Amino acid sequence: MQKYWIGVASHAHVTLGAAGGFAQLCHGKAAPLRRMKKGDWIIYYSSKKELGKPEPEQAFTAIGQLLDDEVYQFEMAPDFIPFRRNVRFLPHAQLASIFPLIELLHCIPDKQHWGYTFRFGHLEIDQHDFLLIAEAMALNMQNYSK
Repeated sequence: MQKYWIGVASHAHVTLGAAGGFAQLCHGKAAPLRRMKKGDWIIYYSSKKELGKPEPEQAFTAIGQLLDDEVYQFEMAPDFIPFRRNVRFLPHAQLASIFPLIELLHCIPDKQHWGYTFRFGHLEIDQHDFLLIAEAMALNMQNYSK
């Protein structure tokens, strides 16, 4: 059964992943990637434009589908070898602010403290939330059926 996920990363990191066709989560940990299966969808939420810098993004920044079931490591630096998954990112997805969606998303139980939802860097969402975010990103998911 197909599942839907949100990954959390800075917009700059999401851009690198989308360009390279990979997902990386939770500072390179394998466990969240292993929860996902081939055919699942992932949407990235970026609270910041760049890691370690104060400028907020607070938007959904990329959407893609997992291509296979392989979780692999990639050496980014001698002391940093994170785990990744292969993803086909949709090239025409537009940035979508979270603010018009907060009241509508099932995955945000406390609308007043909505940012708390994303604190672990990875979460499963329902199809309703996935389609709502995809629509906000100007995508018609019927064009991307399996």
